[in-house]
Amino acid sequence: MDDKIHWLKVRITCNGEIAEALADVLGRFVSNGVVVESVTRFNPTTHENEPTGDMDVFGYLSVDQDLENKKQKLQEGLWHLNQIMPIPLPVFTLIQDQNWMAAWKQHYHPIPVGDRILILPAWQQGDVVEDRVTVRINPAMAFGTGTHPTTQLCLRLLEKHIRSGIPVIDVGCGSGILSIAALKFGASHVLAVDVDGQAVLSTIENSGLNDISPLELEAGKGSVEQILAGQFSIQKAPLVMVNILATIITRLFSQGLAQLVSPGGTLLLSGILDHQEKDLTWAAQNEGFTTLETLKQDDWISLALKKNP
Repeated sequence: MDDKIHWLKVRITCNGEIAEALADVLGRFVSNGVVVESVTRFNPTTHENEPTGDMDVFGYLSVDQDLENKKQKLQEGLWHLNQIMPIPLPVFTLIQDQNWMAAWKQHYHPIPVGDRILILPAWQQGDVVEDRVTVRINPAMAFGTGTHPTTQLCLRLLEKHIRSGIPVIDVGCGSGILSIAALKFGASHVLAVDVDGQAVLSTIENSGLNDISPLELEAGKGSVEQILAGQFSIQKAPLVMVNILATIITRLFSQGLAQLVSPGGTLLLSGILDHQEKDLTWAAQNEGFTTLETLKQDDWISLALKKNP
């Protein structure tokens, strides 16, 4: 194999609050998805690698005739995001093709989550693990590959609060990982929506990897307003999941998110930094919810809320 450079790695180190927004922008341009992982530092006292609070967000641009155009558009997207919130400059590194798949796949390995879930990369061969619900994922999207605390926290809540035989709504489905897990836990039907068309395609692809039919998992482009407008088969469910950013969740409440949850039903929220918990809990209480459970991992929290009957 030759030494020709085939890939350009784009990496941004940032605080956790803006990591998912950066991953969203980067995910529009890179090949085969985005990695979001915690930056750790070795603690000589505990002899452990401990989170610093920062996150590495990175992906790979293919080196071809369209590279400069993609790089320019990416930088324009980052510039627009910088007008909303200050962001660090990206670091670009050239990668040889023979090293690329190894560099990519080393960040994806079987991930046990909670008591009963195992996230398995699509390329990983292996049988179903006893006592584990296996979810196969091709990490082609920025969100929901199973490596980020927000996804893991939501999966842990899902395995506790899902009931067999109920329909479920997944708002901001990303890779479809939550929707697929819900079906594996016995949901009768899942409506998965996302404002990003690529996320919808990723959800459909991943559902196929798990032998799930379109009758079981209904995926479409949209959000709360489109669901309430009757553009999909269901308008509410006993369990609704939202794994996005806290600021977007607050906006969704104003668009009618609470109406998607059946009376007495459960709303799972993730993508919330610990300092945002109070404001988001207050917003949920104003919409008729009480807190059932709070989980925390690193700087992130997830909430299980019950809608008043």
